[in-house]
Amino acid sequence: MEAHGSTNLLRDFLAGAVGGASGIVVGYPFDTTKVQLQTQEGGSRYKGTLEAMASIKHHGWIRGFFRGLSYPLWTYAGVNAVIFGVYGTALRHLTHDRPPGMLDVYLAGCAAGAAQLVIACPVDVIKCTLQAQIPHQGATTASGRYYSGPGDCLRAVWRQEKLAGLYRGLTSQSLRDVPSYGLYLVCYEAISSALHRKGWADSHGVIADVIGGGLAGTISWFIVMPIDVIKSRVQSDTEGRYRGFVHCASVAVRQEGVSVLYRGTLVTCLRGFPVNAVTFLIYTKTLKYLNRSDEAKSI
Repeated sequence: MEAHGSTNLLRDFLAGAVGGASGIVVGYPFDTTKVQLQTQEGGSRYKGTLEAMASIKHHGWIRGFFRGLSYPLWTYAGVNAVIFGVYGTALRHLTHDRPPGMLDVYLAGCAAGAAQLVIACPVDVIKCTLQAQIPHQGATTASGRYYSGPGDCLRAVWRQEKLAGLYRGLTSQSLRDVPSYGLYLVCYEAISSALHRKGWADSHGVIADVIGGGLAGTISWFIVMPIDVIKSRVQSDTEGRYRGFVHCASVAVRQEGVSVLYRGTLVTCLRGFPVNAVTFLIYTKTLKYLNRSDEAKSI
């Protein structure tokens, strides 16, 4: 049983890594736009999504839309490996070979969301800091120093704040990720199952994976948007302006109104569908391939 469980875990990790790396590349320009909209304050605020995208494009694809991609590209493979690995393992422990219910799926998703924070929080701190620094019409950036890339940013954060700096905004990210991963996986299972029941899914499950993963990502992101806005601001705050999640939220709402909590919603939802559609499609197909390969070896 232990060897079989280890094999299942390895498959979940490998499939999650491949799916996660695919999703991050597809969605990164949208993610950069989202962080820019969420972190620009005062007179430097964008009038809308199109203005933000035009401003970012002015800096080029590498220094603009894909600024800081190298760090999350490699590390998010590990993040998604943890997510799907923990999710699969938790679901097996909760169900003991019986068909999983939606509560099982939600709890396993929450466990996965909590587990990935160890890797994901430092990644998001560096990513958000770099993305927030793309200047808009000569405005000052979120940090007094402009970092040349992920390595420069990582060294500076460690030198100034040590481990606490890499886990800046951990509370905010926990409030976002733990429940949202549970919700995300419940939505995927519910939508995918409904498509199969109604006969709208093809024999290979591609339609169910694409629609289920895409809609699940869009729905879960929309629900956690207020938390995500505050998380982006806290994690890109290298000057220590905010004392934490509650302080940042109160300052943002007091200065910019409640609407600030939904800044970047459009681009986030646009990003949510293709990213999660690709992630789930690649994950499930990779997992099926790995399962077939192991079955063939055992014959």
